Amino acid sequence: MTAFAVRHGSARQLAGTGTLLRFALRRDRLMIPVWIAVNALMVLSMPGTLEGLYGTPAERTGLVRQMETNSSLRAMVGPVFGDSLGALTAWRVGIYAGALAAVLSLLVVVRHTRDEEESGRQELVASGTVGRRASLTAALLAAAVANAVLALLVTAGLAGQGAAGALALGLGIAGVGMVFATAAAIVAQLTESARLARGLTAAVLGTAFVLRAAGDSATDGGTSALTWVSPLGWLENLRPYAGERWWVLALLAGAVVLQGAVAYALAGRRDLGMSFLPTRPGPASGRLGTASALAWRLQRGGLLGWSIGFLLAGVVYGGMTEGAADLVGDNDNARRIVERMGGQSGLTDAFLASMIGMLGLVAALWIVASVLRLHGEETSGRAEPVLANAVGRLRWAAGHLVIAFGGAALIMLLAGLGFAVGYGRQTGPVLAACLVQLPAVWVVGGVAVLLHGVLPRAAVAAWGVAGAVLLIGWVGPALDVPPAVLDVSPFGHLPKLPGGSMEWGPVAVLTGVAVLLVAGGLAGLRRRDMTT
Repeated sequence: MTAFAVRHGSARQLAGTGTLLRFALRRDRLMIPVWIAVNALMVLSMPGTLEGLYGTPAERTGLVRQMETNSSLRAMVGPVFGDSLGALTAWRVGIYAGALAAVLSLLVVVRHTRDEEESGRQELVASGTVGRRASLTAALLAAAVANAVLALLVTAGLAGQGAAGALALGLGIAGVGMVFATAAAIVAQLTESARLARGLTAAVLGTAFVLRAAGDSATDGGTSALTWVSPLGWLENLRPYAGERWWVLALLAGAVVLQGAVAYALAGRRDLGMSFLPTRPGPASGRLGTASALAWRLQRGGLLGWSIGFLLAGVVYGGMTEGAADLVGDNDNARRIVERMGGQSGLTDAFLASMIGMLGLVAALWIVASVLRLHGEETSGRAEPVLANAVGRLRWAAGHLVIAFGGAALIMLLAGLGFAVGYGRQTGPVLAACLVQLPAVWVVGGVAVLLHGVLPRAAVAAWGVAGAVLLIGWVGPALDVPPAVLDVSPFGHLPKLPGGSMEWGPVAVLTGVAVLLVAGGLAGLRRRDMTT
């Protein structure tokens, strides 16, 4: 009788999970496929790229030997454990594929747990025949589906390089994604704000990357204690295509099970909408007396985190410029790829321009996230009380947009300062190269504003635009795609600085396009009904 009651009680707590899972996958029918496609294409395109760069065993062996003595590059991409195309693919993109899987997983889990509670929709859902832990289970299953599809694509796409290595890399990437999915599930129970839950989980991911980088820069075999503290370090020490260590998967699985159990225990000990770390209440007075001040209060934490990240990235990439340029210079094909990304004004300048361009692509993710904060405030119902006062829609939106577009300028400026510190020279040209990325970043932000203002239900499609731009800029030069494809991205029209000549025409046109997109979005926002 007792066993039956336990089983019956567990079943009741999971009632409605299947329906919520289908609903979650339907809501994320755009975001999940785009993230998976970007991640999978990045991985699957790498063997062909590496074969073009290092076509002979001797060239690949030389690359491995050079990496053993280059601590700055080990910090960036990790140690290399073999000279086959499969092993080099796992080395070159494995860590970044795991990080992208982690980001997708934490976004999915937070969106379908804390976001739903914060907006009040979970309360309506819970009034039906839905178990207490159904929403958490559905969120984790949605993340599991996404990671399983990614693992399947990676395994199938790389099977030609070796089935065992392909399976290890696919499972490792999916395992890292699920580690951070369950970490996000725990944080979602601890915090009362979805924004804070995403920020804290992203901070955990950033810490994992830093620990792995510090450990790998200290040793050349992934043996540092700091490397083993990080789940990303576990992924590299799985060693796909280099004598797979299958037992490392047990570490990932154990972390998923342990963190999942903690999340379920916490979910059963709190009331709906509450948290273990409640947000401090307070009246919107003084510095929070205006819509712009409220927008700043809501976004300052995210801006601080991105600013620190870009500053540190600039220092790291600037510090590795000389060593990386020397390594690239030993291979004609690698030199051509860097020149396609950064121009042909000299290898060091081209490498700097390519790295700065990559940070510009990442800055596009910041501006989309910041602009869509408007969408989150509107759909959650928090914008309505603000607009019920003497605050117009344009004034309300302007507070968030100033932070989004101005914040993009700030993080790129800090990236330039980081490059100047790390590289130690060309401060003015490097700062100019970082700031010239802004018109393209603003165009992506303008698309997000237009979608939110005119087609609010399709606002999340801005993530698809940012993902496509990232994919074109990241993979396009390595695959030597036609210039017409590269020109689809606004970043393809920017001057290649430092080293190249400054071209004001494309910069002015892109800035004008961004202004028009923002104006169109604000006009649509002013005329349409507010969504809930």
